[in-house]
Amino acid sequence: MHTHILPAEMPNWTEKFGYGNFIWLKQQKPGLADMMRGNHFFRTIAENCWDADVRIKEYEQFNTQVQVVCTIPVMFSYWSKPKDGLEISRFLNDHIAELQDRYPKNYVGLGTIPMQDTELAISELHRLKNELNIVGIQIGSNVNDLNLNEPQFFPIFEACDQLGIAIMIHPWEMMGEKSMERYWLPWLVGMPAETARAMASLIFGGVLERLPNLRVLASHAGGSFIPTLGRIEHGFNCRPDLVAVDNNRSPKKYLGKFWTDCITHDIDLLKYILKQQGASRVCLGSDYPFPLGDLEIGKFIEDSDLSEEVIEDIFCNSILSWLNLDKSRFI
Repeated sequence: MHTHILPAEMPNWTEKFGYGNFIWLKQQKPGLADMMRGNHFFRTIAENCWDADVRIKEYEQFNTQVQVVCTIPVMFSYWSKPKDGLEISRFLNDHIAELQDRYPKNYVGLGTIPMQDTELAISELHRLKNELNIVGIQIGSNVNDLNLNEPQFFPIFEACDQLGIAIMIHPWEMMGEKSMERYWLPWLVGMPAETARAMASLIFGGVLERLPNLRVLASHAGGSFIPTLGRIEHGFNCRPDLVAVDNNRSPKKYLGKFWTDCITHDIDLLKYILKQQGASRVCLGSDYPFPLGDLEIGKFIEDSDLSEEVIEDIFCNSILSWLNLDKSRFI
């Protein structure tokens, strides 16, 4: 789980909508494409970012059959006009649903929704569930710098709970990004902090307490949330007047109540995450095909001294439980 994909072709949304710096693809030489932000170059990507068959072959090198795919967070476009955000979401979701239908043994899709508009987001959730057979969504760690505990987002989480739709939280629009652009710090430091921000907001805001069956996964091993939970817990205990204002339950009580992926790049840190969460709540993630991901998928886990049972949970069982899927679907 936790891989990213784009359609090979998409409109120039900036020209179509007449404003903004939307991301779209400009195909160039075979096997490469330029991601454009508006009409300006953003980055070059390779065909494994859109070619389903290439991806399957690359995964086979690591004995991996199934990929859980979602869009790239820069496509969220939460800042756009709601109707335009919905149009982009539907375009991306239709692509992922078609991929899932065409390769049912190889791909499971996560959708995207226009979080900036509660009603439109919920309507797309119903379409994902009832028309596209998509079992989960990916959302950002914040929505236009609003934390995920803001009241307008609760009906979205409530709808996910009622529909049985799983949620993956991915960091994006990192706080402080403009003041730390050097050294790739937004990706190295900002992303882990963003995921911690999202999880702390969901816990302290009472979202996970009110919706205990909501199946939430925090990407990148939960970012800095679990490694700094001692500090977070201490703050909860020493200043409840500031921290426990919306939920008086200890944040440590939520360990094992949500899922994370395993992307730590460090076996000792992964062992700590496993100790805190339990293997049934830690999933094999890669962030494929991007260089900051684990592109030797699961190798550092296979090379470790973790037991076969723990590895089986990480590589398979925990993902199936998060998405509420049966293994027989892929056999």
